[in-house]
Amino acid sequence: MSIQLYNPFENVFLDNKTCFLTGVDLMQEDDTITVFPQWILNQYELNDKTFTMMDYVTSFLYKDLKLPCSLKVKQAFANLDMEIQTAFDKGYEAVKSLDTQKLFLWMGRMVYGVLYHDLILEKEKQEKKNIQLKISDNLKEKFSLFHLMLQSLVAPIQFSEHKPWSIAIVKLKYSKDIFNYRDDTIKLMFSLGMNGFGIVAALQDNGAVLQKEQEMLKKIGETVLHPIQFEELSARFIYTNYLLKYKPTYKIESNQNNFIIESFPIVEEDIDRAFNFWDEKMFADVLADYWKPWGLQKKDIITFPNSPISYLENDYNYEFINPETIELPF
Repeated sequence: MSIQLYNPFENVFLDNKTCFLTGVDLMQEDDTITVFPQWILNQYELNDKTFTMMDYVTSFLYKDLKLPCSLKVKQAFANLDMEIQTAFDKGYEAVKSLDTQKLFLWMGRMVYGVLYHDLILEKEKQEKKNIQLKISDNLKEKFSLFHLMLQSLVAPIQFSEHKPWSIAIVKLKYSKDIFNYRDDTIKLMFSLGMNGFGIVAALQDNGAVLQKEQEMLKKIGETVLHPIQFEELSARFIYTNYLLKYKPTYKIESNQNNFIIESFPIVEEDIDRAFNFWDEKMFADVLADYWKPWGLQKKDIITFPNSPISYLENDYNYEFINPETIELPF
């Protein structure tokens, strides 16, 4: 008999008495895990700070964002957290050497956790109108696949050589006391800046965004980025992912012992055709959101007929901009 895995999106089942990852029944009310790792909440004094949800209205204290979780899953995440924390405390080189699947699982816990609460909120709003929460077939499939991949934390799930995600790690002029987190739960995007490094990731694109942004990443290389440059890179990743018209495809095989997830990459000659047209005005909107800390608005970023300003590459010769020449605060 082949192994069976839990899929909460088959019937959009969101229950606080069921382990979010494995679907096993929970006995105690405190069978939970925080969405954001406890060491992050403690180290950056986030426990009593507020996190705003996708509706931009509802907010929770970080410490109150929790997932129903079995002891087995809790222990697995504790072990993962220990390894990630050790690397993060050391900085860029140690983070760069981490296995990308472990990074995916660590990031995925947070993105899924926020998604879980976003869906609970939407479900409650719909129930007040006597309407059952419904999710489009496309999102059901997307979230189901994401959840399946996250189960590799505790289940016998293997990935093929080509991974389902894009993860870029860069050097960043951030001190140890900064924790700059962003996500997009619908697009399954993640970015984080802290302790001298930045991570930006598309968690289910089959590496397409990384392929598309490879030229920019080569320009960056081992340069220590100014924070505004990292925000621009994050904006590029999320907008590039938004433009992706190719649907990531997988071959999933199972037997009595395990699951194997094979991801199909885009061949190099088709990479440009896999994305919709880059709209400079729309990208300027995205940049304006990421550059809010510097007070830059869309009118400052783009003026017709020019392209949006960039702090990553020169507008005229497209050469990489030396971070030391950027006269903006950190």
